[in-house]
Amino acid sequence: MACLRWLAAALLLGLVLMLVPQSAHGDERHPSAVARLLSVRGAIDPVTARYVEREVGRAEADGAELVIIELDTPGGLDSSMRAIVQALLATRAPLVVYVAPAGARAASAGMFVTLAAGVAAMAPGTEIGAAHPVRLGGDRADSAMEAKVVHDAAAFARTIAETRHRNAVWPERAVRESVSLTSTEALREGVIDLGAEDLSDLLRKLDGRSVATAAGDRIVHTADIRLDERSMLVSERIVRVVSDPNIAYLLFLIGLLGITAELYHPGTFVPGTVGTIALVLALVAFGNLPISWAGVLLILLAVGLFIGELHTGVGALAVVALAAFIVGSLLLYGPLEPTASWPDVRVSPWIVALMSAAVASFFLLVVRATLRARRLAVRTGIPVLVGQVGVATSELAPGGTVRVDSELWSAESESGTIHAGERVEVTGAAGVMLRVRRSEEGESPWNRTSPTSA
Repeated sequence: MACLRWLAAALLLGLVLMLVPQSAHGDERHPSAVARLLSVRGAIDPVTARYVEREVGRAEADGAELVIIELDTPGGLDSSMRAIVQALLATRAPLVVYVAPAGARAASAGMFVTLAAGVAAMAPGTEIGAAHPVRLGGDRADSAMEAKVVHDAAAFARTIAETRHRNAVWPERAVRESVSLTSTEALREGVIDLGAEDLSDLLRKLDGRSVATAAGDRIVHTADIRLDERSMLVSERIVRVVSDPNIAYLLFLIGLLGITAELYHPGTFVPGTVGTIALVLALVAFGNLPISWAGVLLILLAVGLFIGELHTGVGALAVVALAAFIVGSLLLYGPLEPTASWPDVRVSPWIVALMSAAVASFFLLVVRATLRARRLAVRTGIPVLVGQVGVATSELAPGGTVRVDSELWSAESESGTIHAGERVEVTGAAGVMLRVRRSEEGESPWNRTSPTSA
């Protein structure tokens, strides 16, 4: 129970941090002396888009000398990528996208983001490209739809490159043929503007360079510039953590089980609280993942069938429920629409197997035991005492006291005077007054072993 309370407190704290507006940074110096540094790592999703849009907008409002986005992504959602591209093309602040460190990539959606920068740079040992649209979940769209999506993505890549006066032929190939380039090849092909060993080298090469912005070209001065790193808000980082496909799945199940436990055993508070918070966090995560609502409905159907099994005991319902749960879990993510490449989004089969056993055990053992306990006759209070044998602790003539079931009660005799130490049998009650009679079992051993009076 203590662990559940701690879990409820932690989930509640996470939910509060997500909902409370936060100030990202408190140290503000003269904006012209700083370069805002953003870090985009992992899949490009709605959280990433909000982060980039907010910080680029703030940098422009503050008149920052430069904005640098350090990028390492396998791709992401088309809608989120387009939101970032629009923000980068519309900003009046000089902006650089730097694919780094070594081993990083600007794949698929990341290629579009890199192309949209005023200056596109890459570190040694990085790559860019592989932007052919795919359907989430791996299924292929029909040929007409796929061709339409590919033509649209190719035109978008070509438009961005032409806007930034870069090679527009190769980005179209990256979309149509899913080809990639190393940093050296990308520089030679005119896909990017420069290569840099690290951030210090990047700033050195940018000093005095003209950078294209929505307000026209601007010369940037980076010789003595200070880097001001702007990370995601705590709430955004929490959302990114819970948006892991496996964590979101577990939170969803914890939410369902917690609420179900509270409904079958009301008043305990903790399961309902933990379940509600977990379910809210799961829904937030689902908003940032390619959810297949068919999978969600199958899991909800499985829960309903498990509950039906508890009340009917048919047996077959449990088998169908387990099958629906497993299929729903495997189908929980995607497929949705053709989009820029997204990393593999699915629940681990090992977690599906573990949770299938856990959910089945929860309903068929824990909840069933709760139902049985609720159906048992009342085992406390005065009605339970009727028929039990106790001992008189004082003379009942007719009123006195008796000890029944290790408790002392006021009692009234129905069979004449009963002496202290004699056995009595409870026949009924009037309020909190027991009605008793002399028990046929005879005198209490307690009375026989007690010293007699002189």
